[in-house]
Amino acid sequence: MSASVHKVVIIGSGPAGWTAAIYAARAQLHPVVYTGIPKQDPGPVLPGGQLMLTTEVENYPGFPHGVMGPEMMGLFQQQAERFGTKVIGEDITRCDFSKRPFELHISNGEIVKAHSVIIATGAVANWLGLPNEMRLATMGGGVSACAVCDGALPVFRDQPLAVVGGGDTAMEEATYLTKFASTVYIIHRRDSLRASKIMQKRFMERPNAKVLFNKAVEDVLGDDKITGVRLKDTVTGELSTLEVKGLFIAIGHTPATKFLKNSGIEFDESGYIALKQRNSYTNIPGVFAAGDVADSHYRQAVTASGMGCMAALDAERWLAAEGVH
Repeated sequence: MSASVHKVVIIGSGPAGWTAAIYAARAQLHPVVYTGIPKQDPGPVLPGGQLMLTTEVENYPGFPHGVMGPEMMGLFQQQAERFGTKVIGEDITRCDFSKRPFELHISNGEIVKAHSVIIATGAVANWLGLPNEMRLATMGGGVSACAVCDGALPVFRDQPLAVVGGGDTAMEEATYLTKFASTVYIIHRRDSLRASKIMQKRFMERPNAKVLFNKAVEDVLGDDKITGVRLKDTVTGELSTLEVKGLFIAIGHTPATKFLKNSGIEFDESGYIALKQRNSYTNIPGVFAAGDVADSHYRQAVTASGMGCMAALDAERWLAAEGVH
């Protein structure tokens, strides 16, 4: 067990975690960031978050010519470390918030103590779990889980694109893609969509919108870049090939909160950490949350960074009020 008590421990290493670390370090809080360990369940979960699967980021301010997602997260980390952030490549497996200071159980068997904790573990996109899907997603081959992040990239413009899903998120992503693509196909395994009628109408009114019902993606085709998808009819079992230059998976996200089981943290109806309005406070004093783990609506790097800033400022003020210097 660590003999010292950290002023603030940050769990997670995406835009929210690194921004919180930058602010906390500059405030002389000597933050410790637990970045997590790479894993597959069923899609890739990497230190650095969802941006590690994004080839080019064009919508983050300050990068007029775009920046590669992994490069961007590396720059965030360098900036945090410049101000004295300590970085540890382990998972937090369990949190005990019932005692002060808090006790955090680490994947290497250690227990560390902290006066405050910022949870910034993000939300993991739900993937189909196909080998070629994962391979092309991790190498920038035209498979993505965020149309708003990647859809406007030049490689997708005036090309046929496909979106897998049938809910409001799929409709929103597909409608967004119709601005750039030659054709946008919704691929849905059932005979009717789950999305709200207004979202369906908004998509179907676009001249380049098409819906393929009763179709499931069996395989993603292409070596370095996606060339198409192999579809299976869920009624007849018939196989077919759809030629597309981009595939966007829109079957939901799962907030990374398994390690918070029995911790006392409150969640909303969708499983995201519940926050008090307009700040980063959770229901447990001294525990804060930032980024996609507490945001099911925007899920953007820039909003996550903003929430990381809020969490660090909230933690700093809370620690001062508690007399922790």
